[in-house]
Amino acid sequence: MHTPHQPFKIAIFASGAGTNARRIIDYFKDSALAEIALIVCNKPGAGVFEIARQHAIPSLLIERERFFRGDGYVPVLRQSGTDLIVLAGFLWKIPQAVLNAYPKKIINIHPALLPKYGGKGMYGHFVHEAVLAAKEMETGITIHYVDEHYDHGDTIFQARCPVATGADVAAISKSVQQLEHYHYPRVIEDVLKKMAAMGTEEQGTRKIK
Repeated sequence: MHTPHQPFKIAIFASGAGTNARRIIDYFKDSALAEIALIVCNKPGAGVFEIARQHAIPSLLIERERFFRGDGYVPVLRQSGTDLIVLAGFLWKIPQAVLNAYPKKIINIHPALLPKYGGKGMYGHFVHEAVLAAKEMETGITIHYVDEHYDHGDTIFQARCPVATGADVAAISKSVQQLEHYHYPRVIEDVLKKMAAMGTEEQGTRKIK
């Protein structure tokens, strides 16, 4: 785990093309605060594996049985030095073994303004279709901590964008993705800075004792 004067290590969990993963990797490429230690994916051949290869980042293909009924790959995460888990289009629910190992150290981005349009099955175009069907005037993103329920943990950050008259799913998706790509790396950075500050405070408390 993290020690002072060393960068935090991030494990990115993704299930698809990895556009958010690429943005996060690029953002922290020359950062002293964090490095991407591992890419985790549940789909063989997903685009995010090629992104990992291009950046020489170790990757891990996980299988359902071990993830949900085994150790959740926690030993692998610990071996990689993972301090923070970042979900970037990862479609499986996070099992209790991983939640227990990383309390308040798993974050997710959702393409809607939670608590609206969240929950099981609400991802990607399904979210945008629901927003259109409800004739919403705005939508956006929610970045939140992950708990045992889908799209339920404490909110860290939200950003909004209007739903233009006549917009379709593709148009909404594009607007929301622009918010994701801009804000997610910066919010991750803020979370890590808070983790660093908390670690400094804990060290000070131990010295006083």
